[in-house]
Amino acid sequence: MYSDLKGKTAIVTGSGKKTGIGYGIADRLASCGCHVIIADLGKTPPPEEPLKTATGEEMDIIAAELAQTYGVRTLAVTVDLTDNLAIGGMMEKIKEYFDHIDVLCNNAGASFGVPNMVLSYDEAAWIRTVEVNLFSVFRMSRAVIPMMMGKPAAIINTASRAGKVPPIFNSAYAVAKAGVIMLTKTMAKELGGAGIRVNAICPGQIGTDLEKWRFGLEAAFFNTTVEEREQEMCKTIPLGYIGLPRDAADLVAFLASEASRYITGQAINLDGGQCMEL
Repeated sequence: MYSDLKGKTAIVTGSGKKTGIGYGIADRLASCGCHVIIADLGKTPPPEEPLKTATGEEMDIIAAELAQTYGVRTLAVTVDLTDNLAIGGMMEKIKEYFDHIDVLCNNAGASFGVPNMVLSYDEAAWIRTVEVNLFSVFRMSRAVIPMMMGKPAAIINTASRAGKVPPIFNSAYAVAKAGVIMLTKTMAKELGGAGIRVNAICPGQIGTDLEKWRFGLEAAFFNTTVEEREQEMCKTIPLGYIGLPRDAADLVAFLASEASRYITGQAINLDGGQCMEL
């Protein structure tokens, strides 16, 4: 437990589903005594949507459970991170409950139109992927930073191993996550003087519903089973297994705390040793 996080306030985007990294982060920060704002799309997905998004009801339940379990204040806010007006409305609601933000976790992400080669990738899906994964980090950071000024603070962006090592048939996601890494570094330089540290985590294979969905797509593409595809992926991981959301959450809590007070501008691999390049 990082005791210095007690009483601080964190926003975690993409944290409305218990099966995701975002929820793991929110739970870990709350366990340290941090007040947590659960931010997600909060819409009931259409029946044909293969990967379900968090509903407002799910978000409210998560917020209530975290508050009861850890004795912290929580707030669930719905927001479309591709819409500046929606982000502005979310910030106005947050200001009704909190006067300062100490930690911003830009975790929300998604991939659309995959698997596809660049030549066959649907342009709208490509742009939407970049919007959700990269532009949302820019928009959220720009909206939240004014509430972080005046005290030491931390921004942690969820990038990806895909931002360093190109995956097949998923160019938009890879490009967006590479952009998140560079945005992290530029923000770290710009905000260091204000005492705001900015770092990124670069997860490899983490056992979430998004990862299972990806394995399903790849299994269909390579005419194999999900289990066989996962086994093949594990062979590329020196530690030999798929990580868990709690592994990402532990790293984020460290980066949010004073234990990492001299770390900024870094994109830290979280992949069981898959990516060892400098």
